[in-house]
This record gives sequence, C-alpha cells and structure tokens, in this order.
Amino acid sequence: MSSAKVSKRPMTAGRAKKIAKNSLVHIILAILVVIWLFPIFWIIMTSLRGESGAYTAYFFPKELTFNNYKRLLTRTTLLNFPRAFMNTLIISIFSCLISTTFVLSVSYCMSRLRFRMRKAFMNLAMILGLFPAFMSMVAVYFIGLTEGSGLRIALILIYSAGSGVGFYIAKGFFDTVPKSLSEAAILDGCNQFQVFYKIILPLSKPIVVYTILTAFLAPWLDFVFVRVIVGPKDKYWTVSLLLYNMLEKEFVNGWFTRWAAAAVIVSIPISILFVFMQKFYVDGLTGAVKG
Repeated sequence: MSSAKVSKRPMTAGRAKKIAKNSLVHIILAILVVIWLFPIFWIIMTSLRGESGAYTAYFFPKELTFNNYKRLLTRTTLLNFPRAFMNTLIISIFSCLISTTFVLSVSYCMSRLRFRMRKAFMNLAMILGLFPAFMSMVAVYFIGLTEGSGLRIALILIYSAGSGVGFYIAKGFFDTVPKSLSEAAILDGCNQFQVFYKIILPLSKPIVVYTILTAFLAPWLDFVFVRVIVGPKDKYWTVSLLLYNMLEKEFVNGWFTRWAAAAVIVSIPISILFVFMQKFYVDGLTGAVKG
C-alpha cells in the first residue's frame, strides 16, 4: 500500500501579505498592552517597595513588603486614609443610587411619554450639557453648602441633583425597545411605572449597567468639587483629595510608597464593580413580543 504524498500549498503573494499584515497588527497590539499595563505594574511594585523616598534609581524594589499597606491603614494621625475611603464610598454609593434613578426615570419619560414642552426640555438639556459641571462651583459655594457637618450630604446633592439632564444615552437605548411590548403590557392593565420596572428595565440591562458605572465613578474620581466644597476640612476629605495631599512637598518623600498603596486600594472597588457588572453587558433584548 503506497502512502500518499501531502503537497504543501505554495505561498502566494496574497497569503504572504495577509500573514505579514496580521503579524504587524499583533505586534502593535502587544506593544499597546505593554504600554497600558506598565503604569499599573509600576504602581503595584512601588506600593510593595520597602525603601522610602519618592525617587529611586531602580525599577524593581530590593525588598518586597506589605508594610506600606499596613502603615497606610493604621497610622492615621496625620493623613487618615480609612476615613477618607469611607467618606468616598458613602458619597459614591448614595450618589450612584440617586443619579441612576434620576437618569433612567427621565430617560423613560423622554422616550415613551409625549407631553407639552418635551422637545424644548430636550433642547435645553442638550445646551446645558455643553457646559462643564465645574462652572457651577461658585454658585454652589455661595449657596452655603460648604459649612457645617453636612458636607457629605452636600457632595451627594452636587453629584446627583442635576444628573437627570444626562438622559440622552439611556433614552437612545430605550428608543430601541419595541413599543409593542409596552402597549401589550398597558392592555394587560399595567401602569407606566409597571411598564418601566417590569418591561423596559429587564430588557435594558446594558444601559442600566452603564448608568450605574458612570454614576459611581463620577464622585469616586472627582477632585475639583471636593477641593472647593470641603477645602481644608480633612475630616470630610475623599480619597482623591487625600492622595493629592500625600504628594505635597512636605509629605512626598515619606508618603510616596503609601501613596502608591492607596492608589492600589482605591482601584479595587472599581475593579470589583466592573467585573461584577460585566456579565450584564451581553444581555440585550430578548425580543419576546406578545402574541
């Protein structure tokens, strides 16, 4: 029995060009991954560095230790990181809940309901959205939200009060949900709230997740409003303002490694939120139309 000879397919010019193009794309992507991961790796290695000082002549620490994390969480006399972390977490959670409720409610109203001045309101919201939020800092300051022990409540109000104006993205998603589903639910006796809660929201998980993430990240990462509203009252500092003060010239040499440890800790809630919410991005319309 003779064995069949397997002939190799000749390398054509088109195939060679395709392989070269794919190789170039993979090389570029690999370089971008290294560039993206390098700052994260550097921060983590700095947070584990046993030597003090802001600048060193080497990249890899001579000694790896978790003492920076321990000192950051226990030595709170000068700069209290646990208190700032809790302030930020409380403000972000409540702002996220209120903002998400406002944005989704206004988006549903603009998408499904028809009423007088609807178009005028949408145009006004678009115009207001062209101006950065920090332009209102002076007005907020003179209203008197910068005094007393209610600074956390003041920051929650600042982050969430006007969030409903940013309804355009969620409205665009709600517009893609078939109106026949809402009409069928109304014929079955549902009111508008039941249609919104039981029909629209379960079919709109991706935009709900997007709204939650943006509503949480805004107060978690904000520095400008905290700097103006809270100022030197360190009892109400958030992590962004605390990290900024760690890099002041009188603290930078002694606190730099702890600053890196704080940066790693600050990223943990955001990472957990993204990982937990990521699975909902793939959920779209089920397309179930009442027969």
